[in-house]
Amino acid sequence: MKRIGVFTSGGDAPGMNACIRAVVRAGIYYGLEVIGIGHGYQGMINGEFIPLQARSVSNILQRGGTILKTARSEEFMTKEGRAKAAKNLKEQGIEALVAIGGDGTFRGAVALYEEHGIPSVGIPATIDNDLYGTDYTIGYDTAVNTALESIDKIRDTADAHDRLFYVEVMGRTSGFIAVEAGIGGGAEYIAIPEEQTDYEEIKNVLKGFRKDKTSSIIIVAEGDEEGGAFKIAKKVKELYGFDYRVVVLGHIQRGGSPSARDRILASKLGVAAVEALISGKFNVMVGEVKGEIKLTPLKETFGRRKELDPYLLKIAKILSI
Repeated sequence: MKRIGVFTSGGDAPGMNACIRAVVRAGIYYGLEVIGIGHGYQGMINGEFIPLQARSVSNILQRGGTILKTARSEEFMTKEGRAKAAKNLKEQGIEALVAIGGDGTFRGAVALYEEHGIPSVGIPATIDNDLYGTDYTIGYDTAVNTALESIDKIRDTADAHDRLFYVEVMGRTSGFIAVEAGIGGGAEYIAIPEEQTDYEEIKNVLKGFRKDKTSSIIIVAEGDEEGGAFKIAKKVKELYGFDYRVVVLGHIQRGGSPSARDRILASKLGVAAVEALISGKFNVMVGEVKGEIKLTPLKETFGRRKELDPYLLKIAKILSI
C-alpha cells in the first residue's frame, strides 16, 4: 500500500483536526502518501483531493471543526453517486480510506467496499458517543464539558430568580451527553431516548422546588421520545402547574477547542487506524475499550446498540433528591 485517503463526514466533532493530524503524520511515518478529501463523500464525487504533508497539519491540534470540511451528500446515497466517487478515488491511486465520523460515515464506507472494493478503516468521531465498539467517541468529552459549562451558568440565573429550567442537549438517538452533563450539573431529572419520561417522578423531584429549593434543572436529550424540552415542559405545566424556562444548547456543543481527553483519544485512534491499514485489517473501526485499542467490524458499529451505563442512571436518580 502506497497511498491512502482521509476524510471527515457527517456532523463535526471537536478533535477531528487532531485526528486528521495523527493520520497524516502516522501515514508519513510509515512511508505512505496521504491524500485529504474535502467535504466528505461529496468531495469524492466532486474531486476535492488535497495532498497532505506533515506541515499541512501543523497548528490544528487545538482547533475545533475540521480543516477538511464536512458535508452530507444526497448524491452519494445513490449507486450512481458512489460509482462516481469510487472512479475518482481509483484515478487518484487511493488504495484505502480512513473515514472519520459516525454511523452514517461508516455505512457509506461499507457501501464503497461492497460495491467497488475500496477498503477503509473507520475512526469514531461524534459528540453523541453512540457507536458500538468504543468506550468514548472523539468529541464527546468536549461536548459534555461545553454543556456542563452552560448548565452551571443557567443554574446561577435559575437560583437568582427561583426558577425551573429545562435544558435541551444534543442526543438524537442516545442520552450519553444528557446523563453525564445532568449528573455533573446536579440536574433534578434527566430525560433520555432510552427511557420513557416519568412524569410522576418529575412531580416528586420538583416538590422540593416548591418547598426549600431555590432552583431546579431538568436535562432533556433532543431525541427524547416525548419530543424534546418544550413538549415535556409544557406537559409538566399542564399536569402540575410548574412554570418554566427552556434553553436549547444546540450546536454550541459541536464547537470549541477539544479537551485534552479528546485530543489524546483522537491521536491514539488516528495512529491506530493507519497501523490497521498497513497490517491489512480493513473494514473495521478502531476504538478504545478499557484503555486498549479494539477493532470492530464496521457493520457492528451501527448494527448493534451501545448501551448506557445502568449505574450512571442509578446515580442520577439517587442524587436528584
